[in-house]
Amino acid sequence: MFVPIAVAVVVGVLGWAYQATKPPPPKICGSPDGPLVTSPRVRLSDGRHLAYRETGVSKEEAKHKIIVIHGFDSSKDFNLPASQELIEELGIYFLFFDRAGYGDSDPNPKRSVKSEAFDIQELADKLQIGSKFYVLGVSMGAYPIWGCLKYIPNRLSGAALVVPFVHYWWPCFPSQLAKEAFKTLAVQDQWVFRVAYHAPWLFYWWMTQKWFPSLSTMTGNMSIFSQPDLEMLKKLSEIPSAGQEKIRQQGVHESLHRDIMAGYSKWEFDPLDINNPFPDNEGSVHIWQGCQDKIIPYKLNRYISEKLPWIQYHEVPERGHLLIFDKKTCEDILRGLLLG
Repeated sequence: MFVPIAVAVVVGVLGWAYQATKPPPPKICGSPDGPLVTSPRVRLSDGRHLAYRETGVSKEEAKHKIIVIHGFDSSKDFNLPASQELIEELGIYFLFFDRAGYGDSDPNPKRSVKSEAFDIQELADKLQIGSKFYVLGVSMGAYPIWGCLKYIPNRLSGAALVVPFVHYWWPCFPSQLAKEAFKTLAVQDQWVFRVAYHAPWLFYWWMTQKWFPSLSTMTGNMSIFSQPDLEMLKKLSEIPSAGQEKIRQQGVHESLHRDIMAGYSKWEFDPLDINNPFPDNEGSVHIWQGCQDKIIPYKLNRYISEKLPWIQYHEVPERGHLLIFDKKTCEDILRGLLLG
């Protein structure tokens, strides 16, 4: 009797473990059981669709064309608080898009730093915005910028990485510096990033289990925000925000989980391997970092900038992770990117 019971228990445990680590199928936009498609989209060469939004001056009249890459748990519907006067003065055309799995864009089960860069390139070509364009990435939306600098530098007029994502296992970081920065994070976030890097096959289970807290931003842990960020969150809460209900509509795994897994995967390159994309100063690359940012340790982005002198590094003393939503800072970022 004991052997059959033991076998049944083992099989049951294995079956439970398999189901617990297997994410549910995505609810793809436009499919019979998925949400409706409510945004303009382009079809990529692999059959996926990317949803987009165009603002600013028309692309036919634009002097500068900027592709904006949103951050974690966000979408193409987030707004940059630049004045209409500045947009018209500089002749800026903005192209926002939902990254794979977010909003109305199809999921990509093979999502990676490289795939994000080529999604950007193909989107630009499908919409015929020209052979050169600027890219501006915010927070988690900055790792696709590193991909662009590595894989499609010939397509760039300039790049801005705003409070950019950092990978704590990049070989370029001195181990002690990376450890010290990592320890400044909430313990629950440290574990999320460890699992994403070391055991991505276990990531869905980790993000859905109930024994240990998950990512701070998904559990409402406000301690990760500095005082300037809390003040900015209060201001933003008073402004209607479009499209929030669509961000995760195809599944939390396809949007949020895969974003973290792609960012904290084992990259094919290190940022310090990247060559200056503008050796003749025909463009520029910028990193903007808030000194009061408790989500992205500023010392790591400062270190990268020191090692890559062709990056123009800007530290904003009284701002935190949400500095892009400050009107003056946002306009400074745009002027720096477009005017040098």
